[in-house]
Amino acid sequence: MDYQQKLAEKLTILNERGNGVLIRMNHIKKTCGDTKQRPSILTEKAMESAIKYINKKFPNIDFRGNIQNLNSIQRQKSEVLAATTSYYESFLDVIEFRDHVYELLNTIDACQCLFDISVNFDFTKSYLDLIVTYTSVFITLSRIDDKKALVGMFNCAHEMTNGSSDPSYPRLGQMLVEYDHPWKKLTEEFGPHTKSVTSALMSLRILYPRRNLPAEQWRSAQLLSLLSVPATMLDPACCDTIACEYLSMEVMERWIIIGFMLCHHSLNTHQPSLDLWKMALRGGLYLNLVRDEVLNIHKVTEDLFDGFKGYSKRIADIKECREYVILNSGAMHRERRHFLRGALKELFKVLEDEPGLLGPKALFVFMALSFSRDEVLWLVRHSENMPKLKTPEDYMDNQMAELLFYMEKLRGLLKKYKHVVQRYHVQYLAQFDALVLNDTIQNMYVCPEEESVLMSSFVSTLSALSIKQVENKEEFDFSALRLDWLRLQAYTSVNKAALPIKDYPDLAKVMNVIQFHTKMVDSLDEMLQETSDLSIFCFFPRVFEKMFSQSNDEMKRYLMAFPCVFSHFSQCGNALCPEETEAMEKKSLRLCVTFLEQIAKQTSNVVLEICAEQCNLNDQLLAKHCAETISAARYRKQKKPMPKKGEVQKEKPGAESLRKDRTILTNMDKMHLNLTELCSSYSLCSDFIVFDHIVVPTEFLISHLETRLSEIIVRMANYNQTTQEIARPLDLLAAVRAYTASLHCLSSYISVDVTRLVKSVLLQQTQPLDSRGTQTITTLYTNWYLESLLRQASNSLIVHCPTMHCFVNQVIDNEPSFRAEEYSDISELQALAELIGPYGLKFLSENLMWHITSQVSELKKLVNENMDILVQMRHNFDKPEEMVDLKKRLTGGENVLKRMTIIGVILSFRSMAQSCLKDILHKHCPYLMGPIEGLRDIITPESEMKVTLGVFELASAAGISCDIDPALVTAIRNMQTDNTSIDEEYKLSCLLLVYIAVSLPTLALDPNSFYSREHGGHNNNIHCLAKSINQVAAAMFTVQNKNIEQHLKEFLLMASSTLLQLGQNVERVESKNRESVYLLLHMIVEESAFLSQDMLESCFPYVLLRNAYREVFRSFVITLG
Repeated sequence: MDYQQKLAEKLTILNERGNGVLIRMNHIKKTCGDTKQRPSILTEKAMESAIKYINKKFPNIDFRGNIQNLNSIQRQKSEVLAATTSYYESFLDVIEFRDHVYELLNTIDACQCLFDISVNFDFTKSYLDLIVTYTSVFITLSRIDDKKALVGMFNCAHEMTNGSSDPSYPRLGQMLVEYDHPWKKLTEEFGPHTKSVTSALMSLRILYPRRNLPAEQWRSAQLLSLLSVPATMLDPACCDTIACEYLSMEVMERWIIIGFMLCHHSLNTHQPSLDLWKMALRGGLYLNLVRDEVLNIHKVTEDLFDGFKGYSKRIADIKECREYVILNSGAMHRERRHFLRGALKELFKVLEDEPGLLGPKALFVFMALSFSRDEVLWLVRHSENMPKLKTPEDYMDNQMAELLFYMEKLRGLLKKYKHVVQRYHVQYLAQFDALVLNDTIQNMYVCPEEESVLMSSFVSTLSALSIKQVENKEEFDFSALRLDWLRLQAYTSVNKAALPIKDYPDLAKVMNVIQFHTKMVDSLDEMLQETSDLSIFCFFPRVFEKMFSQSNDEMKRYLMAFPCVFSHFSQCGNALCPEETEAMEKKSLRLCVTFLEQIAKQTSNVVLEICAEQCNLNDQLLAKHCAETISAARYRKQKKPMPKKGEVQKEKPGAESLRKDRTILTNMDKMHLNLTELCSSYSLCSDFIVFDHIVVPTEFLISHLETRLSEIIVRMANYNQTTQEIARPLDLLAAVRAYTASLHCLSSYISVDVTRLVKSVLLQQTQPLDSRGTQTITTLYTNWYLESLLRQASNSLIVHCPTMHCFVNQVIDNEPSFRAEEYSDISELQALAELIGPYGLKFLSENLMWHITSQVSELKKLVNENMDILVQMRHNFDKPEEMVDLKKRLTGGENVLKRMTIIGVILSFRSMAQSCLKDILHKHCPYLMGPIEGLRDIITPESEMKVTLGVFELASAAGISCDIDPALVTAIRNMQTDNTSIDEEYKLSCLLLVYIAVSLPTLALDPNSFYSREHGGHNNNIHCLAKSINQVAAAMFTVQNKNIEQHLKEFLLMASSTLLQLGQNVERVESKNRESVYLLLHMIVEESAFLSQDMLESCFPYVLLRNAYREVFRSFVITLG
């Protein structure tokens, strides 16, 4: 008969089902209480009267009468039915659960079962868990304000749709009414079960006081210490009540307080019951029912007992216990947490050093985790509902991070060395436990058949284990053995059992130990969840955030424990409530990311502060600061008087490293200490999983550093659009290198790929916009060079200086806003190429090309205006008399030359930048540059144009100069429209060269056309015409697929003719810069890949060029310094 009751199976199934129903009820309460998630039918204005009527008449609602109030439900009955069905069915689950629990509790009472936590641990625990779960379900149900409205609306809609009420409605309605005041109803229900419940609770009378000790006694007993008795360090940690050692204190308090509230008669009749109850009441003010639903212990108990006669003493006891809690409990738990922080740290350090001890001392780890978890849970539920106290600091803990950190460390250690624990306990089970169990069975004088079969299976299962199974990584599963042990406990715990377990305590002790050992082999993760699950934080986000912020200042090295706790949250979901899991996932990920962002932000701030300090120190070593040092040395050498004493002597770089006292911390020391603390927290774990999302903490740091570093680089460029100021590229490059060098020190603290980070940031800076859509230094420098340097060069305020390969300022009355050579010499442009790279220079080129094409467009307009005259000039250039007349009719010659000069200036700047890019690429990747130059060199004039342009584009991207500029070819090709034919474009190109050639003599009239030997060019930048004529002509005729050389020869012939006519002018005033203009012809030929000196000499006497050079060099004064 006892075997057929299946008490063990029913307890297991009902506990699991009860947890699901409880979580479902809690979710319904939260949903209905949240204005954002509340069902729409409860918030609609039209439904208000119906809801009010249903709540008033529930459960006896007249559905058939002509009730005006229910018209809104009649109109939307299908929607109401769909919206309330899931809620109605959830409430039916409560009825079903209640019926099964009723039946089981009555069966247990009829069987007069023995409950003793130290003997039949699982059976007793399951029984007490079921009572608490059952009570929690109805307490939570009573807190759902809209339960009657939901049930009533469902039944209304059901009757209106189907013509009859739901069959379960009368029972469900009656239950909801009965449990409006749940404690009263529950105490009535549990009156008959007082004996069983009290006997189960009284089995805790030794265990609970032993576990509920102050920290001083823990400390004096050296609890959890492996080092207290070194001789026993290798001995297995074992005791007769092994499962009780890591049983949660919160669970025991919940059993005692709720159990004695339900069965309160024993408090007046049984002194040990009263003592145990009072001790539990002194444990705290609140108990968790489920999630964040708490029970105000003293208030609820007092309200309940206030309605009973003869309980005045108990009410006095409650008030006394409450006062005790308020005065002492906070301080006691604070001291416990303080002790546990040290104990866990010591335990972790020993086990980390000797992981082999995890085998014999696994129990210590689970005890440590369970004790710590109890203290964390106590603080969480009391922090959220903190009473008014004189010492509120007892309910705040700014060192919580350390406790969580070492809990996570111990969890990680067990997971890492799982095979060690498995290996040890498999050997223990096979070579010790199996033998002890066999001896115990042999010594039993009575052993019925059913019990004998179970115990024999235990021995055979354990004896069959071998170490090879661990080595072969076989999966172990002892869940069947543990369920059989629970069955055996049920069989042997009933009254008049053939094998009463109370007569065989040794069997219980051995089996309880075996059960723990089997869990060490196959259920390590479940054990970790049971003893250290902190998913409670998911439901107390404000407390969690508050603890994180409190730990931010003092506990930096432990901060990563907070995000790691989020990995526990996925374990607390239940299949009966999948909606809750979805909400938890979103909330958890959002808060986890917030914590990681804050840690990353702190770390990146410290890292970049160190970088900024190092950048400042590096800046002191730059050449630009050496003038003072040189001046001082010169003073000493010449024995001149030094500056007066009143003047503060500037410290030399490196003075900050001289220390007179090593105990004095510099700002840099403090920053490195901070960095060490923060980076230590990242050592907790490289990654963790939150609801199927793999979270990598260092990626958040890299992301923060990437964003901040991008901002800093742009800020260091110091671009001011109003004043057109910007940092010199060389200075910015030095700062970036200083930052990069300092960032690499981060690798010695934490495993992050700094090279990847720097590459990513600098690569983004080579684009116009970075990943966040903000301007980069590429855009800033492009804008500055176009708007400042080249704009002034276009107005001849700045001169291109071929001699020094830079631009220089003209000598003018006003002080220039910047020195052009400081931004355009070789070192500066090389620094620019280093900073913005080939991509950045390509963007710069594209912007330069846009300006060139706008000038070419204007030139074409001028050609169109003078087309007839230019056609005549092209055919009559060798007829001086006609040319004189035609020149007088020609307009806009100066404008044409001005625009061509601007193009020449832009192309000269681009050529300088390209040359510097080539130097940089030769330095960084010479093996790449060699093949590119080889490709460029094998291109001949006979090569196919498409191939030629493809190779030239590759070469140009690497900074290598080409005969034809592919970027300019693309820009001019893109200018063509459908309105103009190729022949017209060709004609314009030819006439443009004519226009330029016949306009050249006008340059001699400009006083700024003087050739400067110092600069190697003309003061009005007309020497840039050489580059613009060659490049523009080559590009135009390439687009039109014409012979470039032929047309440049024609240009040279025409230009020579017009300049020779200039020599016939005897009026010196008009042609005072004639010799300087003559040199232009030589420069054009020198610049061109299509013209030669022979061609020039055939149309322009070399003697004139020689005399021109002699003339312009004669006026140059040579000084020898």
